[in-house]
Amino acid sequence: MCGILGLLLHDPNVDAAPEICEGLSLLQHRGQDACGIVTCGPKGRFYQCKGNGMVRDVFDSNAISTLVGGMGVGHVRYPTAGSSHHAEAQPFYVNSPYGIVFAHNGNLINTASLLQYMDAEAHRHINTNSDSELLLNIFANNLQQTGKFRINEDDIFTAIGGLMEQCKGAYACVAMLAGFGIIAFRDPNGIRPVGMGTRKAGSGKDYLFASESVVADASGFGDWEDVRPGEAVIITRSSITRRQVSNPATFAPDIFEYVYFARPDSVLDGVSVYRSRMAMGDALAVEVKRVLHEKNICVDVVIPVPDTSRVAALNLAQKLELPYREGFIKNRYVGRTFIMPGQQMRRKNVRRKLNAMALEFVGKNILIVDDSIVRGTTSKEIVQMARDVGAKQIIVASCAPPIRHSNVYGIDMPSRTELVGHGRDTAEIAAEIGADLVIFQTLPDLIESVRQFNPSIKTFDCSVFTGEYITGGVDEAYLGHLENLRADNTKRKLLNGGSGTAEDKGVGSVKTNGTNGVHEGINGVNGVNGSHRHREERELGLGASGPMNGGDDTIGLFNNYRGHWKATNPVS
Repeated sequence: MCGILGLLLHDPNVDAAPEICEGLSLLQHRGQDACGIVTCGPKGRFYQCKGNGMVRDVFDSNAISTLVGGMGVGHVRYPTAGSSHHAEAQPFYVNSPYGIVFAHNGNLINTASLLQYMDAEAHRHINTNSDSELLLNIFANNLQQTGKFRINEDDIFTAIGGLMEQCKGAYACVAMLAGFGIIAFRDPNGIRPVGMGTRKAGSGKDYLFASESVVADASGFGDWEDVRPGEAVIITRSSITRRQVSNPATFAPDIFEYVYFARPDSVLDGVSVYRSRMAMGDALAVEVKRVLHEKNICVDVVIPVPDTSRVAALNLAQKLELPYREGFIKNRYVGRTFIMPGQQMRRKNVRRKLNAMALEFVGKNILIVDDSIVRGTTSKEIVQMARDVGAKQIIVASCAPPIRHSNVYGIDMPSRTELVGHGRDTAEIAAEIGADLVIFQTLPDLIESVRQFNPSIKTFDCSVFTGEYITGGVDEAYLGHLENLRADNTKRKLLNGGSGTAEDKGVGSVKTNGTNGVHEGINGVNGVNGSHRHREERELGLGASGPMNGGDDTIGLFNNYRGHWKATNPVS
């Protein structure tokens, strides 16, 4: 799950980077692993800074000051299909054709065939495991087919239309063409969100693309509207052009955006996330009342798991006429546990993140409300915390139904065996997390909680609850492959020094030995097939467009970031 942002200012002499940085901080909840900004300055030159870490850590005043230009693209990342390696920090870049920068949120489900096409027909080297780089190169290859010295909007629309025919899965993308403008497009099913806003600026307008409307609100942009499924939007300083470029498909935004990922002050596809969570609380109250009556259980107090479930919990408490209390106090300087890369790390951080106030628990029957129960890691620790401070009986209510299936569209809940709801009924889930009772929202109630605010949305992607994938093309073999790729122990191995480069996909790769330009094959000397502990130090000069003398080790552009790794000097 990622956050994307594109900004084009009417005045090319005003740098866009400070506003992009502020916008990314508003999208930080969508990814805390890595972030990046690339801007376009005079004569179409790109400037970049990106690295592993939070927005506040990667972008200081010195880094921002080096990002020149009145338009740019930004990205915050949490890895799903790829690794946590810094080479996969976005935006990505290719220099041919025309110079393209690209940021993506989502996940492709036909990467194997696309990689084969890139290798055998397009002859483009894909340097990482990130399908964002793959999407970028497909787009670039389609543009290159025009053979033109200068392209126009029609050429770009044609290239994106071809991409949508080739690529299956979920993708919301923002791109920037050197000296031309910014582009946004969305997969034909509209699974992942992206929208656009405008702001008056002198005699013209500034334009913004972002994953969520909260960025527009905070930056003074109005007229927010969503990029439609299968639509592409091209913005230059002289024009804005929109076109439907894909064949008709079922519009099915991911319902989990409303349950957990999006900020409550955002509006996605015409639906207020805040209002939808209020409705989830109202609907869940009906189910809770039914089950508690059936079990002859009385509840003393409703306590939310901060922060996402607060809105729903308050509405539930009001509807059931029960006291609402803040029993868990959150340490706001610990990241979201759900998107932390590793089960052990998630478990360790739950108690750092939350502290239970005994006076709200002692001797009481507690109804704990959470937005969802995914792996059960957080829920199990929270239930134990409540018991440790004296709770008498603990009932957990989830605003979402049991999650029993893998997500293949960009959310990191890959392995079915990691999901506490997979293969377990409600009683077994309660036993697994240590609760006396677990109550789940029904799927029809969840869908209606969101759809009532935009009845034109007839379908949502609910694959994590149903196992039905709107794009098709997802079979047992694919799910098995995805689970192996994304498994926690695999990600931990990558975090400890393995790279996300092309050799992991079974294709060829090269390594630059030092700075003398000598290349070794994968089976070369100096133990390339041995320990991966120092892989990061050995990766020099490999970018998305291949080796570049003195270029950044991620995408062939000089990287201003000086944090977690050493950047080389810019190309002279």
